[in-house]
Amino acid sequence: MTSPDGPREHRPGRFPVWAIVVLAVVAAVILLGAGTLGGLAIRSAGTIGALTASRVTGLSSQSVCDAERVARDVLPTIVTIGVSAGDGSGGTGSGEVITSDGYILTNNHVIAPAADGAEITVLYSDGTTHAAKLVGRSPRADVAVVKVDATGLPVIQQGNSTNLKVGQPVVALGAPLGLSSTVTTGVVSALGRTVPVQGDDDRNAVLANAIQTDASINPGNSGGALVDCDGRLVGVNSAIATVPSATGVAGGGSVGIGFAIPESIAMPIAKQIIDTGKVTYPTFGISVAPIQPGVSGNEQSGLYVQSVTPGGPAAAAGIQAGDIITKVDGKPVASIDDLTVIQLTHKPGDQVEVTYERDGKKQTTRVTLGSG
Repeated sequence: MTSPDGPREHRPGRFPVWAIVVLAVVAAVILLGAGTLGGLAIRSAGTIGALTASRVTGLSSQSVCDAERVARDVLPTIVTIGVSAGDGSGGTGSGEVITSDGYILTNNHVIAPAADGAEITVLYSDGTTHAAKLVGRSPRADVAVVKVDATGLPVIQQGNSTNLKVGQPVVALGAPLGLSSTVTTGVVSALGRTVPVQGDDDRNAVLANAIQTDASINPGNSGGALVDCDGRLVGVNSAIATVPSATGVAGGGSVGIGFAIPESIAMPIAKQIIDTGKVTYPTFGISVAPIQPGVSGNEQSGLYVQSVTPGGPAAAAGIQAGDIITKVDGKPVASIDDLTVIQLTHKPGDQVEVTYERDGKKQTTRVTLGSG
């Protein structure tokens, strides 16, 4: 749905030619839930120059969204984002206007070069453009906010991703391959996926509790909106699974498995960025390293506690260096990404149940997450 505010202020212009350039994305193994998706590789739905689109289908095999109505209502809130670096490189992605005074939600990997000075340009559905500036970003969650100097912009209506059901019809909007104002339809094919993707800060970004769709996602749609049949934002399209070729390199297009960051995770992060320019994550107050069964006499996988922050949340809960954390809130943990999911789905002050081993004995405690 669009905002009832008046017409936006804009500056006419042409979108750069480089906006339709598509660059290859590095492939990585996708972890889905507790398992590994063996034969598939994941591509960030929108690295500068390589982003994602989505298609989805119905609440039942007979029901689909009225895509024509959704397109009419929502496309004015969807933008194509172009990024241009000083060396001439660049790419395109997508985003959605979340405030009438110009704040736009997108993926971090869409605008990451702007952190090093690249220029950002926003193209509206009516063909006009604005220069934009980077407000802040979360490489860990693959979320970012940019801003244009404008007022009265149409705003996407916020939905509730926690109410989504598997099989529910949804619509994706964005700019696959630089083709602005593209609309595709499909279904929510699964919920609660954990999808590690390549980050830009020496650690994986993690799409926590990701929405899986049968979307026809292609480079260019990353950062674009996944909406319900009422045109309300429920997710931010971010990645696709592809089948590796005979050479081991990920193939080019969608195989019907796409992933979106839930609105319930993306919007609170966006609000933090708008309010403070940065993101604060809840913390355990520990340093850990993953271990595997059979290594150094360990019988199961887990996270070895290397150090504990004195007076921190873990220390207050009785956790010590040398302990092996095996579960958090009843779910096995075996990688740093597993703790990242906890950070992205909780807030400071939340309590989590931690199961750990010390001297071969299993113990359980509750950790009140701190603010990092």
